[in-house]
Amino acid sequence: MRLLSRALRAAQGCRAAALPPRSPRAAPVAGSAAGTDPLQPRRGLSARPGLDELFAAPSLRRLLEARARGGAGPELAARIQRLRDKERELRDTRELARQDESEDFRKLAEMEIASCEDEIAELKHQIALLLVPSEETDKSDLVMEVTPGVGGQEAMLFTSEIFDMYQRYAAYKQWKFEILEYFPSEIGGLRYAVASIAGLEAYKYMKFEGGVHRVQRVPKTEKQGRIHTSTMTVAILPQPTKMRLQINPKDLRIETKRASGAGGQHVNTTDSAVRIVHIPTGIVSECQQERSQIRNKEKAMQMLSAKLYNAKLEEETKKRNSVRKIQVGTKGRSEKIRTYNFPQDRITDHRISRSVHHIECFMLGEEMLDEMIQTLREYADYESLMEIISASEEENLS
Repeated sequence: MRLLSRALRAAQGCRAAALPPRSPRAAPVAGSAAGTDPLQPRRGLSARPGLDELFAAPSLRRLLEARARGGAGPELAARIQRLRDKERELRDTRELARQDESEDFRKLAEMEIASCEDEIAELKHQIALLLVPSEETDKSDLVMEVTPGVGGQEAMLFTSEIFDMYQRYAAYKQWKFEILEYFPSEIGGLRYAVASIAGLEAYKYMKFEGGVHRVQRVPKTEKQGRIHTSTMTVAILPQPTKMRLQINPKDLRIETKRASGAGGQHVNTTDSAVRIVHIPTGIVSECQQERSQIRNKEKAMQMLSAKLYNAKLEEETKKRNSVRKIQVGTKGRSEKIRTYNFPQDRITDHRISRSVHHIECFMLGEEMLDEMIQTLREYADYESLMEIISASEEENLS
């Protein structure tokens, strides 16, 4: 009877095999072409030391047992139980396949084994993600600030290109992108710019883009064909809700002045520019992007709120910072995170030692950039999971 039930389940797997075939599970290859690159949300986390190895470790098994006994939510508990059931089914099917020498049954058993292995891999991936808690800020909107670093005019040109790349990425993700401040340079570069980005999980995706971006190429201003290295900095600041951050109006000093720079007759004739100082911290925010003083004040307050909230989060992060967080990065503005090497047509993310090619495609701000960000998210999830396992082990020892 038991053998018959196995054969029936295998027959169901046989019928399922008439559908389009499953894609084979393959280890990721650094620098794969965009069409074959295995950067997919479902499989990416298992690209790090395999989830099979991780789930075989006694430390994770003990953590899952503890969570199943009462510390897990219903969804996690259901996945853990389902994983146990499928692993038991896989063991039984393999044992039956060894005992029965029938060629037909062996083929059916092989199909069921493959089906079980696929489901087990997916369950492990889901459990790993459910074990990793989401950050408080993951559902936030954000303020993005870009500034050129070393490299003069070339750094400003590169800053403009990176700013445009993220504007296109926001459109690709269907987020709202609003420029708060924008100061161009003489030859088409960018001295400084600030934008707000709002949309579903905007900060969750963009938070790993903060840091120093480096470019290596022959600048437009270079007459002898020498390759120069320039940098620019991206700061990604989560936008707080009123509940998360309350600012006392008495702590603010608001100043108005006449706007400077290009912008038409209103620039030097009205006090439309607004500068806000948060007196306790000395943090300053100013805006002259709009003709209206009221709109400039709103935007300056938006930027100030993001800066204050970021300072608060940084202070909290320092208190609980762990060595394991270093590999994915601190998301700090002084950390070199990525190099864009134009002569080699290569982009390298230094936090995960990953390189991809086709810079022009990458800087369109669409699929290639999205895949890189997905990979960074998955590496961060892996590190968080390792941290949770370690904390659980320490708790068991104490």
